[in-house]
Amino acid sequence: MNYPPFIMLIAEAMPENEAEYFYSSQDSLYVLNTISAFQQAGSPVHSIAEITNLGVYLTVAVKEPRPGVSMPRELIEKHVPALEAEIAQFPNLKVILLMGDVAIKALNLIARRRTGKACIPAGSTYKMRDQEFFFEGIRVFPSYLQTGKNFLIEKAKQRMVADDLQRAFDWVKQGKQ
Repeated sequence: MNYPPFIMLIAEAMPENEAEYFYSSQDSLYVLNTISAFQQAGSPVHSIAEITNLGVYLTVAVKEPRPGVSMPRELIEKHVPALEAEIAQFPNLKVILLMGDVAIKALNLIARRRTGKACIPAGSTYKMRDQEFFFEGIRVFPSYLQTGKNFLIEKAKQRMVADDLQRAFDWVKQGKQ
């Protein structure tokens, strides 16, 4: 069954090779790790199409590849208007999953501009994962990046991402707002 997006998953940045993006290739780390995360959360999916059919929209905060090890704030700021426009396209959003620090920073920039304060406080993600955060009535889950090579070896982060995905689906199912 195909649903309009109720959940937006925001990863950090585009892959080096655009053909490896969520909607482009079946065998990239972006795709395979994302499918694995949803499977670990209990969703019997095998493709990005099956994930989107669950009502999930996948995107990135920065619409170009990471230039190095860290992401410059200026680059995040450059792409915030595009992310903000993307969020606005989905009036039925119930949940935003922020996959990694860059996604958290990007949404915080939007929130600060609109409300004068950050949506997600500064701090370690693992310490705040169980708190409830909202952006304009949308439940926000800070989580970990699922698209890179580290996801494959960090079993604790895999479990936390799966838990965050499950909690996001539970939020939608319960009809909370």
